[in-house]
Amino acid sequence: MTQIDKSFLPDTSLDHAVNLLREVPMAQENLPHSFPERGIGEIQTLDLLAPHVLGRAARLDNSNALTHMDPPTPWITWAMALWNARLNQNLLHPATAPFAIEAEKKVMDWLAPVFGMNGGHMCSGSTIANLTALWAARDVKGIEKIVASKAAHISIEKAAKILGLPYEQISTNSHGQIDSDKINDISNACLVLTAGTTATGVIDSLALTGKAKWTHVDAAWAGPLRLSPNHAHLLDGIDAADSVAISAHKWFFQPKDSALIMFRDTDLANSAISLGGGYLATPNIGVQGSRGASAIPLLATMIAWGKEGIADRIDHAMSMANMLATELIKEDNISLWAMPTTGITVFRPLTMNTEEFYQRLPEGMFSTCMLDNVKWLRSVAANPLADIEEITSKISEVIHGTIA
Repeated sequence: MTQIDKSFLPDTSLDHAVNLLREVPMAQENLPHSFPERGIGEIQTLDLLAPHVLGRAARLDNSNALTHMDPPTPWITWAMALWNARLNQNLLHPATAPFAIEAEKKVMDWLAPVFGMNGGHMCSGSTIANLTALWAARDVKGIEKIVASKAAHISIEKAAKILGLPYEQISTNSHGQIDSDKINDISNACLVLTAGTTATGVIDSLALTGKAKWTHVDAAWAGPLRLSPNHAHLLDGIDAADSVAISAHKWFFQPKDSALIMFRDTDLANSAISLGGGYLATPNIGVQGSRGASAIPLLATMIAWGKEGIADRIDHAMSMANMLATELIKEDNISLWAMPTTGITVFRPLTMNTEEFYQRLPEGMFSTCMLDNVKWLRSVAANPLADIEEITSKISEVIHGTIA
C-alpha cells in the first residue's frame, strides 16, 4: 500500500496556525543558521516562525498607523489566500484553473465598466500593470515616446527603459499636477496621467485624456474612488483613457500581489500583448506567464462588502485624512502642504527639524517624502482602524514638547 504524505492533506494542524494569528507568542528562538539536514515538522515550525513572521512584522492595523499605501487586509482575504495556497491554481493553463479564470473574468466584468474600460486582466502589481499598458501602446499605436510628470511613479520610467522608448518628464504646477502648459507635441506619444501621486496623492488633470496617441492613467492609488458616490467625480474623464492601472492591494484592501490592468479596447490591446506556444492551450496574455488566483480574494471581498461596503471604507479613509488636516491647520507650529485630495496629508513642523520630529513620533505612524528638496511628513489614510484623535494628540505632544 502506498503511504500517504500527510504534509499535503488538510488536517487539524491548520487550526494551530489560525490560533497563532489570534495570539502571537512573544518568545523568539533563533532560526537555523543553515539548511537543516532533518526537518522539525510542521507544528514545531509554526511555533518557531510565528514570533518572527507575525511578531516582527509592521502592524498595518495599529490605531496610529497611517504610514504607507499598504492597508490591513480583511479576514475573508486570509481565508481565500489559504484556499489559493492549498490549490495552487495557475491561470497560464485553463485546465489547472477553471474557476480562478472565471473569477477573474467576473471581477473584470464588474469593475472595468466603472472606469469606462471593457476588460483586462490581473497582475502582480501596478509596476507590471503600467508596463503592460505601455507595451500595448507601443505595439498597437506605434507610440514613439512616453510622457509623464516628474511626480509619476518610478514604474513609468522603468517601463520606458524596458520598452526602449524615450522618456520625457514634465514639471508639475503649483498643485503638484503635470503642468499642461509645459507639454509639447504628444501626437506620437503615450501620455501617462497619475491619479493619486505617491508623495501627495494629487490627481493629474484628466481633461488631458485623449490628447495623445495613447493615454494611460496610473490610478494605482486613487482608482477605487470611482466606486464612491461622494468622490467618483474626482476621476471624471478617466473613461476617455485607453488604459487604466489600479493596485488592488491598496484601496481595495487586498493582499500582495494584486493589481488590475484595464483597456478601453481589450481585444485590440490583447492582440499586441499575447503570445502563444506549443505547450499552451490558449495564448498567454500580458507580461506574466504563470500567475496565481489573485482575483479570488478580490471577488470574495466584493461579494462580502458590496460596492457600498468598499465605498464606505474609502469614504471613511478620506474623512480621516480631512480630519487630520483640519487639526493640523490649527497648529501654528505646523505647515500643511495642502488639504488632502485623495487621503494623503503632507505637512512639516516649523519649530524643529522634520527628521527630529519624525523620530519622536511612534514608529509606523507616518512616513516622509521629499518635495522640492525639502523633507515633509506624509500620512496615508489606508488603515480603516486608525484613531485620528490618538494620532493628533501624539502630534500635539511632540510639537509642544510635552511628550514623556
